[in-house]
This record gives sequence, C-alpha cells and structure tokens, in this order.
Amino acid sequence: MIDLLQEMFSYPFMVRAFLVGTIVALCSSLLGVSLVLKRYAMIGDGLSHVGFGALALATATNMAPLKISIPIVVFAAFLLLRMSENSKIKGDAAIALISTGALAIGVMVISMTTGMNTDVCNYLFGSILSMSQSDVNLSMIISTIVLVLFVLFYHRIFAVTFDESFAKATGTNTELYNMLIALLTALIIVLGMRMMGALLITSLIVFPALTSMRLCKNFKTVIIHAAIISVFCLWAGLVISYVHATPTGASIVLCNIVIFFLYWLIYTGKKVIKYEP
Repeated sequence: MIDLLQEMFSYPFMVRAFLVGTIVALCSSLLGVSLVLKRYAMIGDGLSHVGFGALALATATNMAPLKISIPIVVFAAFLLLRMSENSKIKGDAAIALISTGALAIGVMVISMTTGMNTDVCNYLFGSILSMSQSDVNLSMIISTIVLVLFVLFYHRIFAVTFDESFAKATGTNTELYNMLIALLTALIIVLGMRMMGALLITSLIVFPALTSMRLCKNFKTVIIHAAIISVFCLWAGLVISYVHATPTGASIVLCNIVIFFLYWLIYTGKKVIKYEP
C-alpha cells in the first residue's frame, strides 16, 4: 500500500488531486451536517446545476471557469434562500425551478457553441485529475477561507441549525448566518464540481453527514465523524480510480455508499442487541 501511494504521489496531477480533494471533502462534510439537519440537502443539487450552466457560459466565452461560476452560483444560493423565506415558491420547488432552468441554459449554450465534447463530460461527471495549478491554488485559498469561517462561526451555525426560532429569540441574526451557510455551500459546490461533476457533487455533501448520523447523536461528534468519513472515502476513491482506471467521482461515491451501509449495519446490530431480552 505504501509503495502504491509513493507511486501515485510521484505524479504531480495526483498530488494536486489529493490536496484539493482532501480540503474540499473536509469542507463539504462540515457544511453537509448543517444542510441535512436543516433539510436543505438538495440545495447542493440545485446549485450544482447552476454551476454547470455557469461553466458552460465560461467555456463558450473562453473565460476562466471558476472566476465565472463562483459569483453566479453564490448569487443563485442567495436567491434560493430569499425565495424559500419570502416567496410563495418554497423549498424544493424553488430549487427545481432554478436548477432545471440553469441546466437548460447550459445545455443550450453548449449546443450552440462548442457542442457536447469532453469538457462537458468533465463538468457533468468530474475530472479532478485535469485540474491546472491555477485551479489548485484558487481552490486551496477558497477552501481554507470556508474552513476558517465555519470554525469561527461554529456556535452560531450550530444554533441556527438546531433551533432557528430560539436563536432568533436570543438575538442571533439568523438571516445573516443562513446567508453565510448558503455562501459557503455555493463556494464548495463550485470547487467540488471539478472533482465530482455536477451530477455527483451532492453526494459529497449528503453521504458523510447521513452516515455519521447512523451512530453519532452529538452535533460535534457527527461533524468529526463526517469529516473523517469524507476524507477517507475520497482517498479510497482516488486509489481505486488509479488502480482500476475507473471514473474518479463515481469511485468516491461508491466508497461513500459502502461506508454508509457499514454504519447502517452496525446501527441495526446495536439496536438488536439492545432490545434482546
């Protein structure tokens, strides 16, 4: 195993994949716990479709993908939040409205310009191994900012996640912290799309949180377990992808599925033992 890792790390593109993938997976798992508990899990799916539309626009105009997609996805995240809070179009309906519209625009732009080529497949299914050094630098900077902001406002995010009404009653600006969660989620979605693709990025947010919740009941414990699971599955997926030449994003998702069922079996076993006479 050590020899295999040494061989993988001898390639610069694999080093970039492990560096960016690890910090993006870590940030995704932390935010995923709050999103799942607030029933906002599908916002990641909606924003990933918006990100695809933004990347299609960037490709058509020959502009830097991340510099175009980040502001567009951040704006979409704020728009979704405002629609869910103040509009007659609520929750999943707002997400479906924006995500399908953005996806349609992206497909239309691509079909009228570059066509359905390899770059489009990379955006849909991910291609972490094709990231350039500039992409890596920008991803590392943004991911570090997301991680620092989450740690700094951890207690406020915890309060807004578990009981928004009580947090508001105690004087917490819940709207501000909901916007912060939306902002951080939008940034991670854009970065994660290069790794997982628009169709698979939601798994990086949802699976670690749901898996850790099978066994852990404390918020901090859930976050720690989710972070460990997310990073482990990313590393395992990259190794499997390298050894067996499988798609990277799909390999990471399958690792998450295996760990989820493992935790589920342990949880079921504990319940059976607990209730045995």
